[in-house]
Amino acid sequence: MLKPMFVLLTLFLFPSTPQQTPVGPVPIPADAATLANPVKPTAESQAHAKKMYGYDCAMCHGVTGDGKGDLVADLKLSLKDLTDPATLKDKSDGELFYIIKNGRGQMPPEGDRGKPEDLWNMVIYVRSLAKK
Repeated sequence: MLKPMFVLLTLFLFPSTPQQTPVGPVPIPADAATLANPVKPTAESQAHAKKMYGYDCAMCHGVTGDGKGDLVADLKLSLKDLTDPATLKDKSDGELFYIIKNGRGQMPPEGDRGKPEDLWNMVIYVRSLAKK
């Protein structure tokens, strides 16, 4: 009796058919592009965004945003250089907010860990990484 239950449990927990994962980046919803950044940055809010970036983003995107973080080679990633002003010029603040909140490709989402105000400040911080 236990053996059939174990087999069923194993089949349920470890299905033999692989899960389908989307190929390529998931499109950003059109309404995300229309979102406007509601926060006004302060020295304190940008210091907090920089700290968050250091904890969550720098390991892949690099401390300076150059896309050469410690994990890039290990994960065989190719990231865009955020210090290049051309990299984000065609992205609205709403699109960046959406990407930070929901993730993109192999980039994990911030989700509900960060308050919306913190995520909007992160958008401002990421834009500030671009060299003038």
